Amino acid sequence: MITKSVASTQAQNNFGQMLDDVTQNNTRYIIERRGIPQAIVLSFEDFALVLESESERQRLNMILKEMRPEYRLGNVVDTLATD
Repeated sequence: MITKSVASTQAQNNFGQMLDDVTQNNTRYIIERRGIPQAIVLSFEDFALVLESESERQRLNMILKEMRPEYRLGNVVDTLATD
């Protein structure tokens, strides 16, 4: 199984091709907006496999962890501070 990452505009402009790739080649797509993952497109059969198979759930979970944006906590700014 292949997982590809595409920008949302590319997915929108090529949705038919992407859908064919998903159904015919079992490709999974991660749709990104401004470089941040927003959605996953996978075939119905692939989705059923993910629900049924522990190894496929773990594989998809690994991909999600790699793609998930990492947020770091910064310093709190106290906007109510007075002089």
